[in-house]
This record gives sequence, C-alpha cells and structure tokens, in this order.
Amino acid sequence: MNFDYLIDQIPDCKRFFYVDEFDKRTEELAKKYPKTVQVYEAGKSRNGYPIKVIRIGNGSKNALMFGCPHPNEPIGAMMLDFLCEKLAQDEKLRSNFDYTWYLIKVIDPDGTKLNEGWFSNPQSIKFYAGNFYRPPGYRQIEWTFPVDYKTLHFHDPLPETQVLMKIIEEQKPVFMYSLHNAGFGGVYYYISSDSPSLYEDFHSIPHRFNVPLALGEPEVPYLKMFAKAIFGLSPITEEYDYLEKHTDVDPAQIIRAGASSDEYAQRVANTYSLVCEVPYYYDPRIEDISEAQMTRKEARLLSWESSTKQYEFVNEVFEASGNYSNAQSPFYEVLKNYVETMPKHLDAEKNWIETDPQLQRKATVAEVFDNTCVTQFYQSLMLGMLRRFLNEILINYTDEKLLETKEKVDRRFDEKIDYLEKNLNYKAIPIKDLVAIQLLAGLKTAEYAQSL
Repeated sequence: MNFDYLIDQIPDCKRFFYVDEFDKRTEELAKKYPKTVQVYEAGKSRNGYPIKVIRIGNGSKNALMFGCPHPNEPIGAMMLDFLCEKLAQDEKLRSNFDYTWYLIKVIDPDGTKLNEGWFSNPQSIKFYAGNFYRPPGYRQIEWTFPVDYKTLHFHDPLPETQVLMKIIEEQKPVFMYSLHNAGFGGVYYYISSDSPSLYEDFHSIPHRFNVPLALGEPEVPYLKMFAKAIFGLSPITEEYDYLEKHTDVDPAQIIRAGASSDEYAQRVANTYSLVCEVPYYYDPRIEDISEAQMTRKEARLLSWESSTKQYEFVNEVFEASGNYSNAQSPFYEVLKNYVETMPKHLDAEKNWIETDPQLQRKATVAEVFDNTCVTQFYQSLMLGMLRRFLNEILINYTDEKLLETKEKVDRRFDEKIDYLEKNLNYKAIPIKDLVAIQLLAGLKTAEYAQSL
C-alpha cells in the first residue's frame, strides 16, 4: 500500500507534547472512537505514573509499538499520537494490515518528564543540552530485559519493562517498533534480519524530507551492516564479547544492565523488530562520503582523546561535589555510573583503535565530522546533566567552593555550545518531517513483517 496520503495530514507541531498532554489526548481518542479504540492501564512507572496501552483493531496478528524507550526521545511518541488517530478513523488503513495494534505513547513517563524543559524549544541545541536527561543503562527501559550470558546475569526488570514483557509474552507480536531517535546526525535503521526488499524505501524516505542518511561512524564498532545506514539489531551479548576482547575486567561489571526489547521479543515470540533513528539536527557533512585527509584511525583517536578529557573533567567535578550529593537524585545516578564505567569503555575503545586493521584506510568526510563535531555535541549533553546535578545541590547548599565549581561547569558548557555553533552548519528538522519518516518506515516494515 502507498501510505503517502498520510503525510499531508501530519500536524505541523512546533513543540513536543508533555506526558500529561499525551495521556489527555489518549483519553479523548477513546471517547471519540469507542468502537475501535480500547485504552487500559497496563502498570505504573517507578514513580507511580500510569502506563496506558491503546488497543486498536482485531487482526489475527499482533503489533507492538512504544515511544520514549529513552526519555530524551519523544519523536516516536508524536508519531504514535498521530498514528493512533489514523488507525482509529481510517478503515482503509486498518484493513491493509491483519494486526491488532498495541501502542504505548510514553513507556518511560518519569524520565520523559525530566526532559520536558526543552520540549517547548527543540530548535535550540543549547536549550536541548541544558535541559537534557537520560538515565544510566540499568534504569533504561530498553536495556533492562532479563539475560544470562557468560558472567552477565540480569533479572531486575523495571516496572515499565515488565509492562512490555507481559505484552510480548501474552500477545507474541509479529512486529515490534521501539521508537528511538538520535540527537544529531542523519537517519539510520536497525532491523532483526537482512531484508533487502525494505532498503530502497529506507534509503529514499529520509531524502524526501531533505534529511540525510547517517553515513559517518556506526554507534558501536561491532555492528553488522546490511546496507548503508542499515544495521542488524545488536544483542547485549555482542557488547559483552567486544568488551571481553578489548578489556581486562569482567564485562558484566561494565555493562551493569540487561538485554534489549528486540532480543527479548525475538527469544519469546520470534518477533521482527525495527528501530528508525532520526535526528533533531543535521549537518550535510554527515552524508559526505568523499575521502578526507586523515585515516579513520586518526579520526577515531581524535574522538577518543576528546572523550578522555571530558571524562577527566566530569570525574573531577563529581568528586568535588561528593559530600553534598543526594544519592536519590536521577542525575547522581547517571554521573556515578558514568565515572565508574567510562574508564573501561575508553580502554576498550583505545585497544580497538590500535588493533583493528580496518581503521587504516582513509576516512570519509562524514567519518571525520562524526568523530570531531558530533562527538562534541554528545559531550554537551553530559555537561548539561552535570549542570542540572549541581543546580540541585545548590538548592540546599551555598558553599563557596560549590559555587566556584558550578561556575567552572557553566563555562565549560558554554564553551562547548560556542564550539558547536561555530563549527556546525546545522538545521533543526521540523517535527512533522521526523514524524513522517518514522511513520512511513514503520508502516512499510509492518506490512513486510506480517507477510513473513
């Protein structure tokens, strides 16, 4: 089916909805379409916030989609908000699929609320970084599914994760869409298996909205690439093996988390999964595959050195504020995990850089850009959380040394943002276009998965 007719119906939102708004809109949808829409509470978050599942249709197969698996990633929630209404009102769209749809707009409401400070102004990198929050791995819904592999044993799923586990176990979804998005770069995809019939659509959809593919560095070195910007979903076992090869400590002590949703669904229900990573911001260089003047190894070393300096700074600040810290703070959790695990991640990366012969070739412009500018962008997010952490402490303490530390962090944050503003030729992508990319990729893949 051609789903293009849906594009012009996507509203041109200038901001992201808040969690309470999503819930209100869900309640209104159920009242408006009582014959096709059922809403039920599937559980509560760690802070007691209700997690609502929208059930639409009565197909013989089941599909599961959920937004905000990482709470700084609300694009998918906006897409689901639109898709829910279309499925409810559009019989033609529903009849194209033999699915009963299980849709959760916000699977991590607690973490998403901690990001709402930037939802009103997503066009600004400074505003985004300054109000950013992302939990450590063991507090991420996406990475807290049970797993047993070598020394890694994780059996402490979060309440939100348990909601997904129950749906997966009971409904055995044929198709699952965990709605992630990147911060800066281009569009790229993860899928369960090599599926060449999808690749033409995956490559063409972003370009229809003038958004590039991400052709720089993959997120991690051990991914399997099926086609440009299309990778196999990577289970936690692959991270374990990578760390085992490149570090001298037990990988389980570095990972500290569990399996992902896709590997759990694959194990329980043989589910076909999709992740479509779309960015808030892009620079055309992320798609430039012309040859650069340095090798990929040299580019990776620049990134590694910058990340090492960032770690040293964050560690120094965290240690200086230790006597004042609130261990219950979500920002304390993030920073503590970062300073404890990052050294071994850096060791593993350095060993990989020094030993992988594939890094000897000339880098592309996209790879150099990724290792220099994009690395700096993601460092700004950690600095933003460090600022929020110190602001929390200063509510209760006015120690002069703490104030000096806060000023130092503010300066580092501002310097990082100034660097990005001067070195990036970036564009904030309209929310409507990002929703359209995730919508079209998701519907095309859902159509493919139901025929497997």
